[in-house]
Amino acid sequence: MTTARILDFIRTRRPDGPCLVVDLDVVRDNFQSFRKALPDSAVFYAVKANPAPEILRLLANLGSNFDCASVAEIEMAIKAGATASRVSYGNTIKKERDIARAHALGVSLFAVDSHEEVEKVARAAPGARVFCRVLTDGEGAEWPLSRKFGCVPQMAVDVLVYAHQLGLVSHGVSFHVGSQMTNPEAWDSALGDAKRVFDKLAQQGIHLKMVNMGGGFPTRYLKDIPTAQVYGQAIYASLRKHFGNQLPETIIEPGRGMVGNAGAIKAEVVLVSRKSDEDEVRWVFLDIGKFGGLAETMDEAIRYSIVTARDGDAVEPCVLAGPTCDSADVLYEKTPYPMPVSLTIGDEVLIEGTGAYTSTYSSVAFNGIEPLRSYVI
Repeated sequence: MTTARILDFIRTRRPDGPCLVVDLDVVRDNFQSFRKALPDSAVFYAVKANPAPEILRLLANLGSNFDCASVAEIEMAIKAGATASRVSYGNTIKKERDIARAHALGVSLFAVDSHEEVEKVARAAPGARVFCRVLTDGEGAEWPLSRKFGCVPQMAVDVLVYAHQLGLVSHGVSFHVGSQMTNPEAWDSALGDAKRVFDKLAQQGIHLKMVNMGGGFPTRYLKDIPTAQVYGQAIYASLRKHFGNQLPETIIEPGRGMVGNAGAIKAEVVLVSRKSDEDEVRWVFLDIGKFGGLAETMDEAIRYSIVTARDGDAVEPCVLAGPTCDSADVLYEKTPYPMPVSLTIGDEVLIEGTGAYTSTYSSVAFNGIEPLRSYVI
């Protein structure tokens, strides 16, 4: 549900072109919900979800830590008021000179998932703390993660032993259950894997301290989702089940769950047409598409809630597409999207739940279209 503050901003400011509007009050509420749901876990906001300076400043002031995927994101977090001790370099694929730059800035916590990455960290950030990412199956996630990141648990053991041998501090294990994870029980098997890694390292005299439980916390699109409290209860129960009374330090990395429902995109209908006189399905073209920030419609994985001024009129399924001269710029075709029959050229629509992974996915100038404008209120 888009907030009254966002609706009022669009109504009074009348921003031109497609634009994202983010309400900081919602971000603040989401942060407090995560802190209440998992009070013993440190919150590391996934900066990649939306790195708007206003969002980073708010979260830094609230005491959040930051999960960063690049030196640029690290510098943004520090500029927003976070100390380097509150930053994790969570990308497992880093240039050695970027590791060195992060280390020079004071960052001492790095993700790894291979022997080769450990060697880079050992050379560029001697003595740093590392955690090894373990593969998960991602079952139940609407935006599953591929095998690009992480390694199997036994290799994680070997990687952390190797890190210890090279003079690094083998600090812990991480995993990510998959983005937009709607099953609160999804963390259970991954925590079981983490405990087995802990035990095998302990047998070799290396005592891990931390489990990074990643992100995956969803935002509401077309379906209701469990509350942060429900996730917190399920995760805490799994921690106790696998670790007993010897609970490790824990980290969570909400991104979508922190800012997704805080934003909405105002867009406009550019064209409504059919491909033949007999075509039963209309095509509705918007002034924003995959290359304007809606990349997560790839494979129709994320289905956004779209609100129009004509809601309440009769609807029929339509193909929804973007404005660019690229045939891939189609949002929903395999499963057509129900839109009002009365919808017409020039009508504005509101695409809800778009505070995360939109402005950062927007292309620089494909077809000469400017990047998605963003307003934070």
